[in-house]
Amino acid sequence: MKKINKVLISVFNKSSLSDILGTLKKHQIEIISTGGTKKFIEDNDINVTSVEDITEYPSILGGRVKTLHPKIFGGILSRDSNNLDSEDLNKFNISKIDMVIVDLYPFEETILNKSSHNEIIEKIDIGGVSLIRAAAKNYKNTLVVPSINEFQNAIDLINEKNGFSEINDRFIFAKKAFNVTLNYENAISTYFNLKDDTNNNLPHKFNYVINDSHKLRYGENPHQEGRYYGNLELLFDQLNGKQLSYNNLLDIDSAVELINEFKEPSFGILKHNNACGFASNNNLEMAWDQALQGDPISAFGGVLITNQKINIQLAKKINQLFFEVLISPSFSEEALELLKIKKNRIILKKKNTKLESMSFRTVLNGVLCQKKDLISDEINLNTVSKIDVSKHQMTDLIFASKICKHTKSNAIVLAKNNQLIGSGCGQTSRIDALKQAILKAKSFGFSLEGAVMASDAFFPFPDCVEIAKKEGINAVIQPGGSKNDQLSIDYCNQNEMAMIFTGNRHFKH
Repeated sequence: MKKINKVLISVFNKSSLSDILGTLKKHQIEIISTGGTKKFIEDNDINVTSVEDITEYPSILGGRVKTLHPKIFGGILSRDSNNLDSEDLNKFNISKIDMVIVDLYPFEETILNKSSHNEIIEKIDIGGVSLIRAAAKNYKNTLVVPSINEFQNAIDLINEKNGFSEINDRFIFAKKAFNVTLNYENAISTYFNLKDDTNNNLPHKFNYVINDSHKLRYGENPHQEGRYYGNLELLFDQLNGKQLSYNNLLDIDSAVELINEFKEPSFGILKHNNACGFASNNNLEMAWDQALQGDPISAFGGVLITNQKINIQLAKKINQLFFEVLISPSFSEEALELLKIKKNRIILKKKNTKLESMSFRTVLNGVLCQKKDLISDEINLNTVSKIDVSKHQMTDLIFASKICKHTKSNAIVLAKNNQLIGSGCGQTSRIDALKQAILKAKSFGFSLEGAVMASDAFFPFPDCVEIAKKEGINAVIQPGGSKNDQLSIDYCNQNEMAMIFTGNRHFKH
């Protein structure tokens, strides 16, 4: 057991500091501090010694240098059992510091607040990280409390041990301390890697750290353990329902990426990461009706998403369907009250938070990293057929292309009047994907006359174009890039079909 006689406190977030101050006062532990933390302590009528009085050196460089001094770090790093350390303490008049309490500058929060680069740089904590590392390294002699999240644990320890700590206690806190500094440094490293304007490549090392996580009920299947690493509160407010599952999160991710493609009022229904229904319409109720018409069978138990406010009239329609998740930027009070009748329904209010621009995927005991497919097909559209597309066809083609981009490969999407009427996804051949899409459309009573077709990759042969024409489809959008492109173009020219190249392949495996 080791008595805590003196503590150094340097914290950014002072919201819970008064609680731990009361405990320190109760056990007559002397406090050292500086800057805003010292003022806060004094405002709470608690005696505190200034770091500057100990070091006999003022805070300099606008507060950048305060605690970095041998009289502070000597007190933290000295070993009780080392005679040479004791001699140095006596020689240089250094007092032992038994405990260090730190809460670092909020670097990640500053980034999320979209602050300027200079503001972000100033939130890189130097002294705080050094204090944590020094105290953690010397855990055999010094107790470290590395963040506000550990304040209550420290309070409980000090009260339980009556102002003392044991080596096992100090080891546990040291372990947490190194996790804090590891995560902090990785956040800074990640920011600099992404900020590097001179290098447009992905980082050479995979060193991303996510501090928040929670255990899921299970993974993809009940026999698999699952955990989510991330902070959903930055993206959504959960207004109702049970805990999100592993599969919910995959579908929600696909739904959000898809809806973000559309500025016009739209409604989507997704199942197993693919849209089974989608429509854009200035009348959101009509968009819902059209999305549901796309595949009312698959819609059962799906994930629903819109980019518009849900009112009571629309809520009454949605309420008739069994669904897992509903996502919207806002709800009327009456709509939310109705939709919350079923307690297990997951209702998410989507915040206007920008998603990460990179994606990661584990493979072969490693990680694949890529920049997300954020390119817009509207930028470099090229009509390659002799027959040009009408304005109406162009709208449908772009609509279909956006959905196809977010459909599992091989993918074919059929659309008409800004409505998804059939899709083929995850097939091993493009012909199979087209046949699946045609069968799906016909099974729900859609006419393919005047519909358009989108493909996520080029046609190596004109067979898909031939099949589409026989079904009444008269306009096609695809990336192009096959050595046999001209065969498909020739068929279009000979059969009064329009074809547009985007130049962008959209594989999604």
